[in-house]
Amino acid sequence: MIHIETDTDLCIASGVCALAAPAVFDQDEDTGLVVLLDADPAEEQAGAVREAATMCPNAVIRLTERA
Repeated sequence: MIHIETDTDLCIASGVCALAAPAVFDQDEDTGLVVLLDADPAEEQAGAVREAATMCPNAVIRLTERA
């Protein structure tokens, strides 16, 4: 299981997270900053979440693996 944390202070509103994992991430309509929809997504979202974290240009997505 993956737990997700984001740092909106560092977010540059690129939107790659929302494109890679739309069930887990969105963007604020006014600011474009990351919105975390599910901090503990289902296992089937793990690949998309890892891709989003890897693609984030400012590394604002932190993943913690949980048993």
